[in-house]
Amino acid sequence: MNISSKRTERVSRGIIELLQSSALGGILLILFTIVALVWANSGWQESYHHLWHMTFGFELGNFSFKMDLHHWINDGLMAIFFYMVGLEIKREVITGELSSRKKAALPALGALGGMMIPALIYVTINAAIGTPESARGWGVPMATDIAFSLGIISLLGKRVPLALKVFLVALAIVDDLGAILVIAIFYTSELNLPALFTGLGLLAFLFVLDRMKFRSIPFIHVVGLVVWYCFLQSGVHATIAGVLLAFLTPVGRELGIGVFHKKVNELEYDKTLEDSDTLPHHQLENYRALRRQLKKIQSPVQRLEHDLHHSVNYLIMPVFALANAGVTFSSGTAIFSVVSIAVAVGLFVGKSIGITLFAWMGYKMGLAELPEGINFKNILGVAILGGLGFTMAIFIASLAFSEPSMLDQAKIGIFIGSLLSGFIGSYALSIMFPGDNKK
Repeated sequence: MNISSKRTERVSRGIIELLQSSALGGILLILFTIVALVWANSGWQESYHHLWHMTFGFELGNFSFKMDLHHWINDGLMAIFFYMVGLEIKREVITGELSSRKKAALPALGALGGMMIPALIYVTINAAIGTPESARGWGVPMATDIAFSLGIISLLGKRVPLALKVFLVALAIVDDLGAILVIAIFYTSELNLPALFTGLGLLAFLFVLDRMKFRSIPFIHVVGLVVWYCFLQSGVHATIAGVLLAFLTPVGRELGIGVFHKKVNELEYDKTLEDSDTLPHHQLENYRALRRQLKKIQSPVQRLEHDLHHSVNYLIMPVFALANAGVTFSSGTAIFSVVSIAVAVGLFVGKSIGITLFAWMGYKMGLAELPEGINFKNILGVAILGGLGFTMAIFIASLAFSEPSMLDQAKIGIFIGSLLSGFIGSYALSIMFPGDNKK
């Protein structure tokens, strides 16, 4: 096996795992979105809206902490989602497709164009026919939904080259980083400085522990929970705490591979136990110790990212869709409004143009190189899929608009733009790659 094929195998294992989990996660998102829409427009629509306003929390002496279910999902569960996104970004920057300038340039430039052009389109449309209130939605069409986009491209199977899938993964991760920065800078409410500085102080404490090679993940998560509460009280959106905590999660392994193999070789093979249904206590303890050692040779970042993929893609994101996608259509609902049109055009047109144009410019200027086996027609097909802005776009819309009618209009625009991007993007790629890639 040559070096190129070894690299392809190494890359594909991580990418394929992400693609497989995103494929099913995307299907669940669609199903839960349909359930939310049907429920919100049925005879039980009052129960739908009432459910998310139910208050939960706890009291401990004079301390009381309560939020409605909708906030527990958007501020709590989504902080876990952003924590996983932060882990993905850190891994890619350290050892993945963003670890060098040559690797990162093409998807990074594409992601930059895929954020700037949609925002510019939104601002232009709003300046022509919009209002100051609708102007706050400029950040909505900037976001790409990593689960939907990767889910669709994975459903196309082996016909799509691995290099194109890797490009989409890196693009979506950089896009997520851009969305995080937009939320932190532009969609932050009035600041509570004591709470913010307390949270930042705890993060600095974790940074010092990381420099000292401290590796207790449970302790880091307990401190992270306090950081999350501080950010929640500070006015900076609580999900940002999840990202910052991920950046401070240890990367280095606790145990070297050589030491692990030495411990494996030290285990004695007892042939008499071959047909035994049970193991002696000392032998069982040896295997348990080996399992603990196996955990130590894994990077905490990779281990946590792997452990979180299923719960995030199969639980947190579908629940988020159920809680946020339920637009109630009535005679007063403006399906075609300034907000819905600007968001839909920004996602479908802006993403396609922005990603392709900036990637092409970077290539022509010598800043980036095109992966072997793909061309800019292929990049355009992936760029269209980038207009799938569902989860992250709805999340930003919920921060941008406090007025329910405008929030509903933004969601309608997200539905339209995402549907167009999903159908046309997958159709374009299926035409470009009509047969299975057997190579």
